[in-house]
Amino acid sequence: MTEREAPPDQLAEYAECLRDACNTGRRMTRAELEARRAAGERAAGLGLTLRVMIREHLAASQEVLTRVPIQQAGSLLAVTEQAVDAFAEGYERAQYQAVRQEEAARREFIDDLLYGRSGLGRLAERAERFGLRLSPAHAVAVACGPEPYGDGYPVAHGIELAVLSRFAGRQVLLTTKDGRLICVAPGDRPDVLAFFAKEAYAATDGGRVAIGRSHPGAGGVVHSYEEALNALDLAERMGLEGPVLYAADMLVYPVLARDRQAMADLVESVLGPLRKGRGGARLFIDTLTAYFDSGCVATEAARRLLLSVRALTYRLERIHTLTGADPADPVNRYTLQTAVIGARLLGWPDAEA
Repeated sequence: MTEREAPPDQLAEYAECLRDACNTGRRMTRAELEARRAAGERAAGLGLTLRVMIREHLAASQEVLTRVPIQQAGSLLAVTEQAVDAFAEGYERAQYQAVRQEEAARREFIDDLLYGRSGLGRLAERAERFGLRLSPAHAVAVACGPEPYGDGYPVAHGIELAVLSRFAGRQVLLTTKDGRLICVAPGDRPDVLAFFAKEAYAATDGGRVAIGRSHPGAGGVVHSYEEALNALDLAERMGLEGPVLYAADMLVYPVLARDRQAMADLVESVLGPLRKGRGGARLFIDTLTAYFDSGCVATEAARRLLLSVRALTYRLERIHTLTGADPADPVNRYTLQTAVIGARLLGWPDAEA
């Protein structure tokens, strides 16, 4: 069937209705209008274009006009207008329903893809419908901002347009989930995720992006997605800075947090005595955090804390006195730094309040 052709039954009833309306001067009945709407839905389902179908309606009206007296032209034009309007309404209704069904199918696929809730074989088949081949490795980037984002939001649409325009045909999937922006890209194309991170940071007015490691297969997408989410969570709990986080750079934190009870015992044993110091444990933990984050350079740590070097040195001496561990000693430093990381992971001592 070519673009200019339409099934004969699409217009047969319409032509009969036109002739009867011309003979009687009536308008279309409710049943006839509903039949035109149904015809519009069928045409949309067959993939016929609305432009072509309207032209076919006008051609049918023109043919009937050549066979009726000229004084009946007014009735014919009025019925033609009714019919075309009803047909277009049915056509648009079918298209809207198809879009909704496609959106629902896409959302279901994305949920299954990110949470691994479907058989891997079936998931791979469905993925091709949405432009992904899951056999190679993939990596996932997750962006969050000051507000939640959903599909169709200007921010999400703008980022999707920018990424797909630059990397057309690159097996890239962009979507949203739980208010976050998500990009799934081939594992050998880190430039795609880097560009997504740049666009997301700008579009979300300084939001943060986490990028999971590349993993093979459909299960790899789930793994990379979880890594990115965990990176965002760790950054929040640890107070990490920077707009882009790489899960590969943060592997030490999940390892340390894996045995939560052992970590809690270490924190309590090493840092518990800091509660006795003036200002409480939180003051000294913040001091140690700045000291370690600055590479154990006292002047830089003092600058970050808005203290004099003398005041910082006094605090470090108090930590040594209270805990028995010297932050300047390499052996003690490792224990203290591990305990401080554990405290930040556990939210200690704030979690005790």
